Amino acid sequence: MIQIEDMQLAAALLREPSLSAAARSLDVTPPALSMRLRKLEVTLGLSLATRTARRLSLTAEGERFAREAAALLGQIEGLRESMQRDDRRLTGTLRIAAPFGYGRQYVAPMLARFARLHPGLRIQFDLRETPWPDRHDADAIIHIGAVRDSSWVARTLSANERWLCASPEYLRARGTPRVPRDVMVGHDCIVIRENDEDVTLWHVRRAAKPKAQQRRVGARETLRIAPAFVTNDGSVARHWAEQGMGLVLRSEWDAADAIARGSLVRVLKDWEFDSAPVVLLVPTRKGRTARVQALIEFLEESFGS
Repeated sequence: MIQIEDMQLAAALLREPSLSAAARSLDVTPPALSMRLRKLEVTLGLSLATRTARRLSLTAEGERFAREAAALLGQIEGLRESMQRDDRRLTGTLRIAAPFGYGRQYVAPMLARFARLHPGLRIQFDLRETPWPDRHDADAIIHIGAVRDSSWVARTLSANERWLCASPEYLRARGTPRVPRDVMVGHDCIVIRENDEDVTLWHVRRAAKPKAQQRRVGARETLRIAPAFVTNDGSVARHWAEQGMGLVLRSEWDAADAIARGSLVRVLKDWEFDSAPVVLLVPTRKGRTARVQALIEFLEESFGS
């Protein structure tokens, strides 16, 4: 007979990137997990996974079993939630993913407050370089930037402009760009390689003026940057800019404190680069739990205030 632990095992193998990660999520050792998997395969009379020295991969039968097991576990969890709905207590595990820097600085403190409001919840918070697009092994995903081709619902939590910045020392030595085209002549640029975006292509347009001094907003310009420095970490890029290594296009949330301290200066203030809003990705209402709905309401209220 298939036990609930068997379904949890299969769902963990589908959700986690490795056998050791699946073992950690179930609080068992990898050898114990392998033994349980072999017993399950004997019970079912099927090969659920292929094993190599480096990794474990689900077979087609294993993936089907894991997906159906995950769906059944979700129904069981939903039944428990429906029985507890009257007293509004939230229980179970809520899994949230967010980018490293923003998640560490902004989301983690919010989740601490959320956890205090719902002491029956277990919070699993994963920081990743690119939480989306990824396998949807989280209940909710914080993403910064445009969202394309997602079956999940995207809810904008906060606007987030991108600012072009450099250190005062760099600008004294190399001059301050007055118009976007200046960036391409005589300046070093620091770029951040993330997702599959073309990070050497910057789009910019003149910012709209207040009505009292309104002028027609200019057409969007495209700058093809030849980067002097490239990194996949936004904090590294900002630190390099603070050390005078070049111009960096950085999210408002990350650059604002450095500008306030005076270690960075915003340039081309009258121009707008493509923004990168802070977005919450959640399942459609049909697949949404009470835990996720409570998180949505909490985050929207927190960002709104």
